[in-house]
Amino acid sequence: MFEWLSNMENTKPLALVIFFVVFVGIVLYVFTGKKRSERLESYKNIPFLEDDDVTESKDRESNG
Repeated sequence: MFEWLSNMENTKPLALVIFFVVFVGIVLYVFTGKKRSERLESYKNIPFLEDDDVTESKDRESNG
């Protein structure tokens, strides 16, 4: 078994299969589950939330 793994011709496809399985597992973990998907959907607006806070504070300063 160790001799088979020491051959580079065998190790590269094995590593490819392992990484592919791990990648698919991570993708399935991230995109399954209702609570997780709702949480991820709420994260998409994070870059715009800071802009809203800045404009609201500027509006308050100019009005007040």
